[in-house]
Amino acid sequence: KMASNLVCKIHPVVLFSVIDSYERRNEEAKRVIGTLLGTFEKGVVEVTNSFAVPFNESEDEVAVDIDYARSMYELHKKVNANEQIVGWYSTGSEVSVHSVLIHEYYSREAKNPIHLTVDTVMRGGKMNTKAFVSTQIGVPGKTTGTMFTPIQVDVTSYDSEQTGVEVLQQGKHK
Repeated sequence: KMASNLVCKIHPVVLFSVIDSYERRNEEAKRVIGTLLGTFEKGVVEVTNSFAVPFNESEDEVAVDIDYARSMYELHKKVNANEQIVGWYSTGSEVSVHSVLIHEYYSREAKNPIHLTVDTVMRGGKMNTKAFVSTQIGVPGKTTGTMFTPIQVDVTSYDSEQTGVEVLQQGKHK
């Protein structure tokens, strides 16, 4: 079941960037994370760009390089002032315990950020993507928690991006 009527539209360059950061990760890293950039308008989050963010994760803790993330965003704003932080991504198919902590950071940087998961294992020969929004749950004044609710994900592209994807697909069959 999907949360509200919110739709996440992802451009191919974002998926290529996620895969690239995953392929370049440190050998001991199980996953990579990064910032999603784009626009939010009338119930549609359009993700047009992204960048990887260094982090360390162990069984017990997660440490994100927040200074790096902020610096990269400031640089991106100089190139495209229209893109704002709309959320973050992680590779893998699951939302982890550490996802809540990382999401808290992005909640300070963006109003109602999305969390995109990209399954780089390609189960069934397909790259599975899921997007979530978070909701606080619990009794007011008592212990609260965070619930990630799925939202619809569509891959969309500009004509120039579509041309690039088609060229890449032709190369796959040669």
